[in-house]
Amino acid sequence: MNFNEPSIRQDVAPSRGSCEGLGFAGNKKKPFLGMPAPLGYVPGLGRGATGFTTRSDIGPARDANDPVDDRHAPPGKRTVGDQMKKNQDDDDEDLNDTNYDEFNGYAGSLFSSGPYEKDDEEADAIYAALDKRMDERRKERRELREKEEIEKYRMERPKIQQQFSDLKRKLAEVSEEEWLSIPEVGDARNKRQRNPRYEKLTPVPDSFFSKHLQTGENHTTVDPLQGLGGLNTPYPGSMTPGLMTPGTGELDMRKIGQARNTLMDMRLSQVSDSVSGQTVVDPKGYLTDLNSMIPTHGGDISDIKKARLLLKSVRETNPHHPPAWIASARLEEVTGKLQVARNLIMKGTEMCPKSEDVWLEAARLQPGDTAKAVVAQAVRHLPQSVRIYIRAAELETDVRAKKRVLRKALENVSKSVRLWKTAVELEEPEDARIMLSRAVECCPTSVELWLALARLETYENARRVLNKARENIPTDRHIWITAAKLEEANGNTQMVDKIIDRAITSLHANGVEINREQWIQDAEECDKAGSVATCQAVIRAVIGIGIEEEDRKHTWMEDAESCVAHGALECARAIYAHALQVFPSKKSVWLRAAYFEKNNGTRESLEALLQRAVAHCPKAEVLWLMGAKSKWLAEDVPAARSILALAFQANPNSEEIWLAAVKLESENNEYERARRLLAKARSSAPTARVFMKSVKLEWVLGNIEAAQELCTEALKHYEDFPKLWMMRGQIEEQCENMDKAREAYNQGLKKCPHSVALWLLLSHLEERVGQLTRARAILEKARLKNPQSHFQLLSFCLILNFTPLPDSSSKGILWAEAVFLEARPQRKTKSVDALKKCEHDPHVLLAVAKLFWSERKITKAREWFLKTVKIEPDLGDAWALFYKFELQHGTEEQQEEVRKRCENAEPRHGELWCAESKHVLNWQKKTGEILALVASKIKNTF
Repeated sequence: MNFNEPSIRQDVAPSRGSCEGLGFAGNKKKPFLGMPAPLGYVPGLGRGATGFTTRSDIGPARDANDPVDDRHAPPGKRTVGDQMKKNQDDDDEDLNDTNYDEFNGYAGSLFSSGPYEKDDEEADAIYAALDKRMDERRKERRELREKEEIEKYRMERPKIQQQFSDLKRKLAEVSEEEWLSIPEVGDARNKRQRNPRYEKLTPVPDSFFSKHLQTGENHTTVDPLQGLGGLNTPYPGSMTPGLMTPGTGELDMRKIGQARNTLMDMRLSQVSDSVSGQTVVDPKGYLTDLNSMIPTHGGDISDIKKARLLLKSVRETNPHHPPAWIASARLEEVTGKLQVARNLIMKGTEMCPKSEDVWLEAARLQPGDTAKAVVAQAVRHLPQSVRIYIRAAELETDVRAKKRVLRKALENVSKSVRLWKTAVELEEPEDARIMLSRAVECCPTSVELWLALARLETYENARRVLNKARENIPTDRHIWITAAKLEEANGNTQMVDKIIDRAITSLHANGVEINREQWIQDAEECDKAGSVATCQAVIRAVIGIGIEEEDRKHTWMEDAESCVAHGALECARAIYAHALQVFPSKKSVWLRAAYFEKNNGTRESLEALLQRAVAHCPKAEVLWLMGAKSKWLAEDVPAARSILALAFQANPNSEEIWLAAVKLESENNEYERARRLLAKARSSAPTARVFMKSVKLEWVLGNIEAAQELCTEALKHYEDFPKLWMMRGQIEEQCENMDKAREAYNQGLKKCPHSVALWLLLSHLEERVGQLTRARAILEKARLKNPQSHFQLLSFCLILNFTPLPDSSSKGILWAEAVFLEARPQRKTKSVDALKKCEHDPHVLLAVAKLFWSERKITKAREWFLKTVKIEPDLGDAWALFYKFELQHGTEEQQEEVRKRCENAEPRHGELWCAESKHVLNWQKKTGEILALVASKIKNTF
């Protein structure tokens, strides 16, 4: 049955009122009527009357666009729809993840929108009491944990007060005068600088300045009284002392400069000390402080933080690990936090009291007196540590204190060789001998202590000491070598070989392997110490150990060269002597020994060696010639002749000996004897060189006809010898017979088409007579005949003026010339390319030296000249350029050194060198004279 609810209520309401009025008038009033409903009471809930909503509950129906009753509602709330939307928004709960709390859920409490009743208040009070009770139970534990965390935080990040604690201690040493001399820290700025304001600038018209320039007046301010009367001065004609010159209308520049200087002085005086008159900021000290503030580490700050965190984790994981504490302290030291590093390392000593490294690091980080205290504490924990005792001695500045520390250490650690050696070094010789006597008793296996004691004892006592040392240490070779040196020093050289032989036998018996290289090194040390007999005895004893018979010669020669390189000349001499005893008939060994004596020995030792050499190898021509030359250089010509006579007997038809005899006679102006010798040589040993020397002798002596006849005769026998054709052509050129010279060169080229020198001589002849086209054609023909020759190609390129690099890029002389054919800016690049192609070619090295010379790089040029003459000492052009360089940029000592080295090298090759050394007029000149002559003709055209 459907009822219209409003109509029913309207119908029933009056009758209900009347009924109630009638019924309650006669009955007793109910006790709950008029009382407030209990909490949580919902009318009709007991009988299920819920869900009924009447219009009186929600009000009359209204449209969403109807205005609200409040006429003064703010915008957005003036319609019913706006009010409903606002209420709906308020009721919606924000369920976003960002609004979620782990304990309270979304937007605080789930029931925050509901009413807060008494049971809620009671529950909150119960929970608060529980929280307070639980907090009191954990309070002691929580406070202890917080205290530990604060202490750990303070240790890792100390306050500024703690960091400067060591500096505060030093304030106790500051005297009253020093304290009073500390400048006051004040604000030296003026009032305007302390209270900066915006400064207003008013531009003044140009008419103002021009007017006052004309009147000779000067005003720095504007008078307020002139506001109505203009900018005229109240007292015309008055002159204020300022920046204007009196009587003129021009600016005085001198006064402007004085004012600027005065202002600068005032500003500088503001930062000066009023007590001492000196600048408060010390520039040097300020810069030093800045340098000390700069971190010395090169890492990033983030890396340092990571390292610090990692080391902290290591310390906490294993606090008894010493490297962790050391690494942490060093990290802080590198980052500039020295006090933190000290605190860390001292904490490490507490955690690792048995670690030497931690104590030594702590002593290193602490200052002087504190370090001593740290070391003393370390000694109590580690009484047997040698390193800590050594560190304690190093911290002492007084020698007596050092001795006292070391003696105390030796009482606790008497077996330490290092402590004994350190203590002995501080003592006088007599006290050191006494200490060493005790040291060898405590450390009988230390070779160094035994040898040191032997050096301090007398001869007899030293022998006894060494005998005891051999008994205690039968496996060490140094004791035997020292005994041999002792006998040699006291004149018992006959005992030296016996001692070394007994040493080898004894060491073999005790199972010691004889290391040949070590014994040779000991021999070199004996040589440098002056014990020649011991050195030679050691070499003789060990030189043949461990070497195969077929390798002896090669190995011994290498050993001798190694000894020469190390400066042990007596060792090398002993090796050569032993090798000559084993190989008396080997010419190569005699030659090496002879060259060794020539370079490092005396003339007497060289001649004695050569006499023995020619006795064992009479067929070795070079040994005879070396002996004769040695006598000739000593100006003993008869002895040289006798040696050559003996050489003739041993080698009757030797070309070298014949020519050496001719040179000896010609150099000593015995020309007739030289002619007779050459005549005998032509009859007994008619070689091409003998004929050439015969022609050369007549030519240089001025007998042109005799020279031509000999040349014609020689060409009948040796027409394929190019030097004879060259000499014939040059003789004709000297006689101004150009046609005959050309004919001689052409005939020679027919017989010797591959002689580059003949082609060049013919080309130069044509060039000299002005036939440049013919000279080019000759060089072109020579290039076709000799495609691999770089000399003629070079001349061809110089005449035709192009870079000589086709088909011959590996020739050093071409690269050297190519460097200077380039323009000056490109020469350096070309020299680099030349060095890449021909790294060790003397011509390229010489070109680089000349390049540095042209750039005035004196030191580098000298270095490259030295490299050149070292690689190729036979290149005369290098010596001449080097000597020219020293004449211009070197001292007299450097010039003399170059000249002597050139005379010893005796160079024979080089374009410039041969042009002078083989000239007819210079045939008797020495090497030094030719050097000076070639250097004088060198022009710095590069």
